[in-house]
Amino acid sequence: MATRKTPLIELRLWRQFLAVAEELHFGRAALRLSMTQPPLTQAIAQLEALLGIKLFDRTKRSVQLTAAGAALVPEARDLLARAQALPAYARASADGEAGRLRLAFVSTVGFELLPRWVLAFREHYPKVQLELLEATGDVQLEAFERGEIDAGFMLHSPGFAPPGLACRRISQDPLVVALPEQHPLANKAALTLADLLDQALVIFPRRIVPSLYDAIFAMYHAAGQLPQVAQEAIQMQTIVNLVSAGLGVAWVPESVRQFQRPGVVYRSLPAGRSSARGGVRGASVAVPGCETSLVWPGSSANPALARFTAFIGE
Repeated sequence: MATRKTPLIELRLWRQFLAVAEELHFGRAALRLSMTQPPLTQAIAQLEALLGIKLFDRTKRSVQLTAAGAALVPEARDLLARAQALPAYARASADGEAGRLRLAFVSTVGFELLPRWVLAFREHYPKVQLELLEATGDVQLEAFERGEIDAGFMLHSPGFAPPGLACRRISQDPLVVALPEQHPLANKAALTLADLLDQALVIFPRRIVPSLYDAIFAMYHAAGQLPQVAQEAIQMQTIVNLVSAGLGVAWVPESVRQFQRPGVVYRSLPAGRSSARGGVRGASVAVPGCETSLVWPGSSANPALARFTAFIGE
C-alpha cells in the first residue's frame, strides 16, 4: 500500500486551529484572529482535509476537540512558538550568539584548559551548540578536509603549526620526562639529558605530531644518540600508562603532569641547554618545548567560531 503524503501545511492554518481549540467557539476564535467566521470555518475544514482526520466534533450548540485534535494542541503551540522565535534566532546566529560549533582537541588540552573554556563559553553563549571531538592532529587535518570540524586544538613544536590554517597560540610548555616510579633515575637529585639517552623510549607515532616527534629525535641526534624506541602509542594517557608499566621513559608536555597516574613520576630538566655526550666534547643540547594552538580554516564563515576565538583570547 502506498504511503499517503501529507502536503506542507501553512502556519496560518495551525494558528487558526489553535485559536478554535483554545476558544472552543468559532465566533470568539474568529474575533481573536481579526477575521470573520465563514473563512475560519473553511480553514478548519481545509486543515482536516489535508490531515485526513477530524479535529473537532461540532454541533449547533458546542465545539469539542476530538482525541486527535486534543493531541495536536501542544504540538501546534510548540510549532508556533518556535516559528515566532526564528527571526531572533537567525539574528543571534549571524552574530555568533547561536548556532553550532564543532571543536576537535588533543588530550593535553582536555586536562584543564578545555573544560574551563567550555563551561565559561556555554554560560556566556547558551544558544551555541558545542560539539567536542577528541582527535589527534592527523585525524583533525583529515576532518578539516572533509568539512567535519570548524576548529581544532593541536599540539606542535614551537613555530610549526600546521600550514594553510589560521592559528592562535594557546599555550607553550616545556617537555618533561615521565619515568616509572621505581626507576633508578626517578629520585636522582640533578637529572640530565645524558642520563636518559640510553633509556627505552615510549613515544607517539610521527604522523600524530610530526614537528614534535622530529624535535625529540633531533635532540637525541645532537647528543650523539639514536633513540631506542620501545613502544609507540597515540594518546598521552596511554603513553603515561605504558611508562607506569615499566616499558620505558617518555617526553611529554608539562601539562600532562595533571594526569596523576600511580607508578609514574615527572621530572623537569634544568632550563636552557642540558649537558649530553656528543660528537663534540662538552657539547650541550637544548630540550625542546611544545605549543598548543587553536587552528581553523582561514575561509571559515562561522560566526560562532569568531565568538569562541575572541572569547578564549580575553
